[in-house]
Amino acid sequence: MFQSFDVKSDPSQGPERVARLRQWLEKERLTGFLVPRADEHQGEYVAACSERLQWLTGFTGSAGIALVLRDKAYVFVDGRYTLQARHQTDPSTFAIESLIDNPPEKWLAANLAKGGRIGFDPWLHTISEAKKLRAAVAERSGELVAAGPNPIDVLWSDRPAPPLEPVEIQPEEYAGRLAKDKLADMAEAIARAGATHAVLTDPSSVAWAFNIRGHDVPHTPLALGFAVLAADGRHRLFMDERKFSITVKAYLTQLADLFAPDELEGAIVGLAKSGASIGLDPSLAAEKLRLLVEENGGRFLPLADPARLPRAVKNPAEIAGARAAHRRDGAAVSKFLAWLDRQQPGTIDEIRAARSLEGFRQATGEELQMPLRDISFDTISGAGPNGAIIHYRVTTKTTRKLGAGELYLVDSGAQYQDGTTDITRTVAIGAPTAEMRRRATLVLKGMIGISMLRFPPGTRGADIDAVARQALWKAGLDYQHGTGHGVGSYLSVHEGPQRISKTGTEKLLAGMILSNEPGCYKEGAYGIRMENLVLVTEAEVPEGGDIAVYGFETLTLAPFDRRLVEPELLARDDLDWLNAYHARVLREVGPLVDGETRKWLEAATAPIG
Repeated sequence: MFQSFDVKSDPSQGPERVARLRQWLEKERLTGFLVPRADEHQGEYVAACSERLQWLTGFTGSAGIALVLRDKAYVFVDGRYTLQARHQTDPSTFAIESLIDNPPEKWLAANLAKGGRIGFDPWLHTISEAKKLRAAVAERSGELVAAGPNPIDVLWSDRPAPPLEPVEIQPEEYAGRLAKDKLADMAEAIARAGATHAVLTDPSSVAWAFNIRGHDVPHTPLALGFAVLAADGRHRLFMDERKFSITVKAYLTQLADLFAPDELEGAIVGLAKSGASIGLDPSLAAEKLRLLVEENGGRFLPLADPARLPRAVKNPAEIAGARAAHRRDGAAVSKFLAWLDRQQPGTIDEIRAARSLEGFRQATGEELQMPLRDISFDTISGAGPNGAIIHYRVTTKTTRKLGAGELYLVDSGAQYQDGTTDITRTVAIGAPTAEMRRRATLVLKGMIGISMLRFPPGTRGADIDAVARQALWKAGLDYQHGTGHGVGSYLSVHEGPQRISKTGTEKLLAGMILSNEPGCYKEGAYGIRMENLVLVTEAEVPEGGDIAVYGFETLTLAPFDRRLVEPELLARDDLDWLNAYHARVLREVGPLVDGETRKWLEAATAPIG
């Protein structure tokens, strides 16, 4: 199994650990300290040694930040994690705040005592975050104080060691381009921007640029490290060489000079003192790097990560790999859904369902000669009220049976060497209520709306987010998460900068892969989410039209539960799309499954209406 269902947090530890942190605050004469869910790379997925927020609070979500003051403490989370944070933290110690509506900088600007001193670890906050925090504290005549070492690291006596998992080379047949060519393009981009160097702080960018993969963080094939790219082509890679085989080391030495991670600070200082202009992405790079540059005479140049956009726009080999991965994954998911349909209500629980799904993926990968390398995130396996917890993680403590009359939400994904998948299906266990059917159809209608959409060049995710919500809004419903996130190529299942959300400002370009996942959640009752991955396709002028338009190709291939579809709530175009999609699922996935699943699939994809 690639996932564990053990309980990973203990809220009862929070009070004692906060008390110890407050002793440190008093010693350092600080008003408070910020503990983000972040590592030095600002990634969503972090190694066990960087789970500082979880250690302090018990909260295990992938986004959040704690603010511990002398007399109060807060955990800021977004709408995906509101319920989870309430369950996982000690309510007598932590109050829950909105990371979106009232983020720490806004809270501090309104509530910090005059002259307050807030400590932070500059390695764990981006340049943009630190700028906002500094301005907020200044409004209260206060000070943002860079602390070192991080007090959590000092207090955390049994903190795990940094990971040392082996690095692998991603073959050109899947990467699509040689690393030397990617690096040459980025060197040119750095020179055009007026910089002498740029620091790649995102391990996904390092992995993409050098065509390498690793296993340092859960479910995302990353090798933690930094790269300093140079306009003159003399690149440097900062990564623990204990991760390299002889072959990998020989490969990497042809692309860059190799250094240990703890040599990065000295290298930045040396470049700064030589007068270098160093590009750092303000939304990704740690504030510590900016301080090292400017405090040593260098020039900090705000510069978007030069690998981020090229990484988001998939090349033909990556697109072919994504299509193949989704056909294979669709076969595995269809086998699982057929198996699930044969189970009697109340006989299996959330953990057994998640284990079975992973088992089908492993078996199918072996049958089709592309092994499952990992899952792309911990499976969200939520029955009944647990499905209403948007990023629910089932444990041995929380698992419940899939009972009659309930909805079961399963959000899962896989990592294959040729592609990354992410799919959500909501299934009726027994007979659904009329309310469940109606709301599920409205969610499906929003997903289909995005799927059928055509849009002109220059369109951003924020421009189309409302399409997925329109039917729900009309019914007085909504969901507290984005409609879609970018997805990598055997990389992170959550990849920027592209996204479909109210804050999605990046233009959608042909070759980008995004999720399409509207939802509807009724606290204490059920959750509904429908998710496919889509590929932005080339712009073309429709017959009789005047402008070129982009579209979406749906990559995910698995049926939706017909028991949750109210045909009269769907327009003719919606029904046509759904029936055509189901026919395609049968056509492409049917040949990859066993006879029993094929028979089930034929019924599951039969025309509706």
